[in-house]
Amino acid sequence: MRVVILGSGRGSNAEAILSAQRAGKLGRARVVQILADQPEAGILALGARFGVPAAFVDPAPFKTKLEGEGEVRFIAAVKAAAPDLVVLAGFMRVLKPGFLNAFAGKIINLHPSLLPSFPGLDGIGQAFRRGVKLTGCTVHGVTAEVDGGPILDQMAVRIEAGDTLETLAAKVHAAEHALLPAVIARLSD
Repeated sequence: MRVVILGSGRGSNAEAILSAQRAGKLGRARVVQILADQPEAGILALGARFGVPAAFVDPAPFKTKLEGEGEVRFIAAVKAAAPDLVVLAGFMRVLKPGFLNAFAGKIINLHPSLLPSFPGLDGIGQAFRRGVKLTGCTVHGVTAEVDGGPILDQMAVRIEAGDTLETLAAKVHAAEHALLPAVIARLSD
């Protein structure tokens, strides 16, 4: 199963996927391309470290969504890698129908909450401020509804009395790093 990873930031979830691949724990999945919408994104450095092509794709003209010329460029770059699965690992753009239709049924996302609770930005902060006792992360199929696609799997994280936003974020990120590669491996079977 050919996997393309899209990201915007430092790439810790992509690194977890690539580390699982290196350790032989990604099933029949193989990451064939890393694409970023930020030219200085840390995720791009993972390409050289793990022997996977990595490239910046200009997402202009919009800041928070993939539309217009930027969407056309991303569709072309992803299609060139012939993916069976497109993984959004910290990709901070809303996908529009052109991209969704080009890869229908092949896109998954990792979200830092137990969806349907706390969709959108800052899922960890939302859960922390709300005072819930259980949060976590979700891998879901991507649809036109932001964070509303079918849930593929979840991992719970307990919020303890002494947790700060920082300690909670660290626990959720650890859960993400375990869950996302496990889901990809399962989908590759």
